[in-house]
Amino acid sequence: MNLSGFVSQLLQVAIALALAPLLVGWVNQCRAWLSNRKAPPLFLPYRTIRKLFMKDAVVAEGASAVFRLAPYIVFGAMTCAAAIVPSLATDLPFARAADAIALVGLFALARVFMALAAMDIGTAFGSLGARRDMFIGFLAEPALLMVLFTASLISGSTALPEIVDTLAHNEIGIYPSLAFAGVAFTMVSLAENARIPVDNPATHLELTMIHEAMLLEYSARHLALMEWAAALKLFNYSCIGLALFFPFGIVTGGAGWLAVASSAPLLVAKLAAGGAALALIETASAKMRIFRAPEFLGTAFMLAVLAMLVNLLLGA
Repeated sequence: MNLSGFVSQLLQVAIALALAPLLVGWVNQCRAWLSNRKAPPLFLPYRTIRKLFMKDAVVAEGASAVFRLAPYIVFGAMTCAAAIVPSLATDLPFARAADAIALVGLFALARVFMALAAMDIGTAFGSLGARRDMFIGFLAEPALLMVLFTASLISGSTALPEIVDTLAHNEIGIYPSLAFAGVAFTMVSLAENARIPVDNPATHLELTMIHEAMLLEYSARHLALMEWAAALKLFNYSCIGLALFFPFGIVTGGAGWLAVASSAPLLVAKLAAGGAALALIETASAKMRIFRAPEFLGTAFMLAVLAMLVNLLLGA
């Protein structure tokens, strides 16, 4: 690992850690504007995380080591995912060490520890949220794998850098397989990040919340890490979507850290557009019943499989 590659890798991780709460704040602002409400401050997520880090943690008496370690494992898994997703460049040390399957495994690892920690205390809400989250993950992860496999069929590899390199150098045109995969990925991203119509990140209603139900027993630094990890997950999914469907601006081939840094403004612009689109989708959608989630994610899986079939039969 040369020094330039190491600096570029650290720069990508640092940008991910810094921009993830900002992306959440931007989406919240856009949702408020589209709903004709007064928007919260853009930097409110930073203030919330900072305030939580300054508080003293309160842990239940019956909490085991799983409950205490889960925030660090979840945050570490999301940070590793941010390191291997080619958001700024493809020729990075960590990006070459993992492929699409390993990326999905990191998301699954975080989900498992969140569910175990939620059930560790034994509260009704935590167990309810854990069961619902595992239920959604059981349906969403296969659809995500099918989307990534569609892109891997085009590039001939499951390595994310090679996928992005291939898609970035292809001629501009309409790819039916990527169109189906893009719709499926959007549906999976909404479900995986606890967004409307599958979940509402702003609700605390006992009968509807999923992700928030697993965080009720956390406080202080543990809650801060969980909230930061949730923001990183949204950032990672956004970067995966940009890398697969809008790869322009990502530095390909050997490049120094200055070239990587120069691609950051374009990444910010694409994230801003994606965040506004996400807010528009949430504003135009209604929260569905939890029992309708299998139909929603089943449709996403069918679209992802259809994308693979189109690629195999038509080669496009």
